[in-house]
Amino acid sequence: MRFPLKKLFRKQGAHRRSRVHIKIRDGQFQIVGMGVWYSYWRDPYHLLLTIPWPGFFLLIAVAYLATNAVFALAYLAGGDCVENAKPGSFLDVFFFSVQTLASIGYGAMYPKTPYANTIVTIEAMVGLMGIAVMTGLAFARFSRPTARVVFSRVAVITPHEGQPTLMFRTANKRRNLILEAQMRVYLMRDEVTAEGHYIRRIHELKLLRNLSPSFTLSWLAMHIIDESSQLYGMTTESLLKTNSSIVVSLSGIDETVAQVLHARHTYSATDLLWNYQFVNIMHETSDGHRYIDYQYFHDAVSLDEISHDES
Repeated sequence: MRFPLKKLFRKQGAHRRSRVHIKIRDGQFQIVGMGVWYSYWRDPYHLLLTIPWPGFFLLIAVAYLATNAVFALAYLAGGDCVENAKPGSFLDVFFFSVQTLASIGYGAMYPKTPYANTIVTIEAMVGLMGIAVMTGLAFARFSRPTARVVFSRVAVITPHEGQPTLMFRTANKRRNLILEAQMRVYLMRDEVTAEGHYIRRIHELKLLRNLSPSFTLSWLAMHIIDESSQLYGMTTESLLKTNSSIVVSLSGIDETVAQVLHARHTYSATDLLWNYQFVNIMHETSDGHRYIDYQYFHDAVSLDEISHDES
């Protein structure tokens, strides 16, 4: 059976475009390569919802200018078909296209041939659909619930109740209530099966408290590293060797908009500080009131330094 070479080359080219290159750095996956952008452009709706606002406005502006340029060329192809526009002037027909697409219609320039009226009809339909699509995208971006939750830049492993404990901080920057907040922590690392195959395995790390009825200010998450913990006996070197990372997932209901929101953070092996503890951020005033000082939210000190200072 003969297989056409052209079809084979097209298939190989599509396969190269669909490749996703993954780099592992400090236990975190990084997706690189043109194939990634190729897949993004194949899903423009997802791209326009997830791209940052400056990129969103830039894409909208490029699409708007390109659309008017295409219709301006269509008007030029019809010859002298727009009244009061200089024959052959791209700028005149371009701005006439802008007026038509936005339904402005100053009246200074108007179509004077059946060809121009046909192009105007098509452009008016494109303008109506474009406004509807842009309005829907802008509304979807504004109405999407987002969490302003901050995680400490580092996680510490320090004794708690006589046992080594993994700790990290999280805080709600909006100062509103996140109801029924739930936090889950996972250890992701490379492992070898009994058959000798490399796999990326996920282990859940149990927290002392993974639920909060109302997450308002800060939350200190703690995982006891005992014999049942997947971190038991691990060191920074062993975590780096297995490309390990700790993934934190937090979800809850935003009291303001009554919608479910999500936040996540990843700690690499180099983000774990062994035999450190967080700087205390809870303080008490002279009149008995308590307050939180977020200036030291990310700070941690070595236990050796503390013992040395005390001595």
